[in-house]
Amino acid sequence: MNEIYFAGGCFWGTQHYLKQIRGVVATAVGYANGTTPNPTYEEVYSDLTGYVECVRVEYDPATITLRRLVELYFASIDPTLLNRQGNDVGTRYRTGIYYTCEEDRATIAEVYLAEQTKYESELTTEVEPLRCFVAAEAYHQDYLEKNPAGYCHLPAALFKFAREANK
Repeated sequence: MNEIYFAGGCFWGTQHYLKQIRGVVATAVGYANGTTPNPTYEEVYSDLTGYVECVRVEYDPATITLRRLVELYFASIDPTLLNRQGNDVGTRYRTGIYYTCEEDRATIAEVYLAEQTKYESELTTEVEPLRCFVAAEAYHQDYLEKNPAGYCHLPAALFKFAREANK
């Protein structure tokens, strides 16, 4: 299995979206690339820690390629918005792709450049090595499965799209 980390606004909806994709075998929500050791949700929410709400994705490369996974990630965000997705505003809601294998950077860059051609504005989505990841508290994990009527910045149609995107 391979892993990649995606930040796409509120991690509840981003996790739920990514879990729908065939080939994604495990996910976890947490906080990435900040400076405070073992931050709590309240600390991350303050926007003083440098962390971003993020989803760790473990995937089967025999079922879905990194390229396709990154393409599907871009379908779930507005990559031109800085520190905002939907109604969620703050540096913790910035978009980003964080990799653990240097070999993944070239594939991510190719998809990023292709995505840029769709917009007149520059993309603001970060692409960086993962420096750190701290799992979020248990009540955040699989939040929308536990709370089907819970808040989500993503439209419900996007979840159906994800389920059908990698058949």
